Amino acid sequence: MNLIDELNDFLNKTRDAREIKRAIAVKMRLLGKSSREIEELLGVSQSFISNWKNRVLVEGVECLIVNHKGSQGYLTSEQKEKTINWLEKKETVKLSELQKYLREEYNIIFQSAQSYYSLLKEAKMSWKKTQKYNPKKDDELIEYKKKEIKEKLAYWQVEIENGTLTVFMIDECHLLWGDIIGYVWGRTNMRIEVPIKNEKERQTYYGALDYKTKEFIVKAYPAGNTENTINFIKYLQEKRAGNKLALLWDGATYHCSEQFREFLSRLNDNLEEENRLINCIKFAPNGPEQNPVEDIWLKGKNFVRKYYYLCNSFKMVKWLFEFFINGQIFDFPKIYEYDFSPQLI
Repeated sequence: MNLIDELNDFLNKTRDAREIKRAIAVKMRLLGKSSREIEELLGVSQSFISNWKNRVLVEGVECLIVNHKGSQGYLTSEQKEKTINWLEKKETVKLSELQKYLREEYNIIFQSAQSYYSLLKEAKMSWKKTQKYNPKKDDELIEYKKKEIKEKLAYWQVEIENGTLTVFMIDECHLLWGDIIGYVWGRTNMRIEVPIKNEKERQTYYGALDYKTKEFIVKAYPAGNTENTINFIKYLQEKRAGNKLALLWDGATYHCSEQFREFLSRLNDNLEEENRLINCIKFAPNGPEQNPVEDIWLKGKNFVRKYYYLCNSFKMVKWLFEFFINGQIFDFPKIYEYDFSPQLI
């Protein structure tokens, strides 16, 4: 018997007006009626509707009975052991799942949520923040691309060392005014407020990390697109005048658009790879962690968050961000992931 059938059976048996009102409110909500409709029809509050719906989902239809006392509130040693064994077989569990399990298996409903938390703790489960993960990410492809990039860098080693070829790791960042919001220590009884007129106000940056010197070059643009990508590449050519360039970046549409391919074709004029003015290598898709520039963007945003109290305008946010990253020399372990020295390959 499903929950709607249980509610219908309950309504057929009860004669108490309070129980009828509770059951009808829950049934209508489960059938998709809006809280406002139910509120107007039954003359109840939205909190009334929400409270009884949630209780029925957790405790069952019996909780609608006036003066219902619930069931026993304790587990025997055997029941507790079985419950913990059940929990230990799960990677994740919702509190509602545990409540349902205890209600259906042992007809037990704890009065305090702490009793449920204690069971979870004994099963070595803790409250954790979920981490995002892209299901399209291909770890094998990422390793393959890493090996390919190392081999390319080894092949170009002489040119990199003598300064005729510059390898850049490139990425784009969209800085928002709202990015200054973060965690700070403050008094527990005080709100820490940051004046932001428009948290979605944004600035796009193109950034290039020089693989050899570790210098980070940044330029601001209105948006990320093919036109600005080409402009940034020309800017890098000016910065490394006379050098050939090798670009390591992701597969953003404007990195491989027809207009960009035409730009490369004109520039390289059908030359062999070793003679091209610009070579492009893509990281594996769906794995932004491959590019150390992602870490530099994060370091820049964290720096701005540190001085949030100075950011009374978005102009100041941009100034702090650029001050920290533009032209700086960065040296952290991830930069060396593509080192082609024998001991690291």
